[in-house]
Amino acid sequence: MAPRLTIEASLDWEKGSTGNEQTIKLRTSTPYFDTTSDASVSGASVKVINNNSLVEFVFEDQNNGTYTTSNFVPVLNQSYTLEIVYNEETYTATETLMPVVEIAEITQSYDKGFDDSLLEINVLFDDPINEDNYYLLKLKEEGTLLPVFLNIEDVFRDGKRIKLIYEKDDVDTFIPGDIVDVTLFGISENYFNYMDILLTLSRGSFGVVPVGAKGNCVNIDNEENYAHGYFRLAQVVRTSYIFQ
Repeated sequence: MAPRLTIEASLDWEKGSTGNEQTIKLRTSTPYFDTTSDASVSGASVKVINNNSLVEFVFEDQNNGTYTTSNFVPVLNQSYTLEIVYNEETYTATETLMPVVEIAEITQSYDKGFDDSLLEINVLFDDPINEDNYYLLKLKEEGTLLPVFLNIEDVFRDGKRIKLIYEKDDVDTFIPGDIVDVTLFGISENYFNYMDILLTLSRGSFGVVPVGAKGNCVNIDNEENYAHGYFRLAQVVRTSYIFQ
């Protein structure tokens, strides 16, 4: 299979920061067991456009697969378009920068998950009323390689306090002293649906038919040569929790 452009374009605006420094990463896909090839992409043209003001934010090529800017201006509920020109083909994607609420409380318990003998983390936040909201929660335990993601929409929870619960298994359970970095993202409905497919496939749910999780990046010159990845904008809040 011919390599495809792979786009990692997650523009996250942490509350309390200016959000001006952003990075987009480009690489080409490689065979699953290939761990030696340099798949980073240099020489592309990368920019993000505010679809209201038409201001363009150019991401400079760092010649290692990363493209950076220090002058991005995040505006909540604003639509932006990503434009990448690579190998004389243009890829575009459009998304909206979604707001996020504050994390109201983080607690621990034994009796809220599937196994009452296992320690679990509870992340609580208050959903705004009369709005359609979508959230992505990232939990990264210090000392581990991979984070855990949980996604949720506010259907049946509109205007209420939402609690997301996560427990590990009995072989690798949380213990007092463990530190977990907690990040809550406000995301769009489209990105929620995309992540829902990815998370379902990653859990290996019984009876689920594998489907392609195609992102929102479209090749406008050659539709068949689509890119992997997703263009996302999100406001985020971050904190950490130490198990007692």
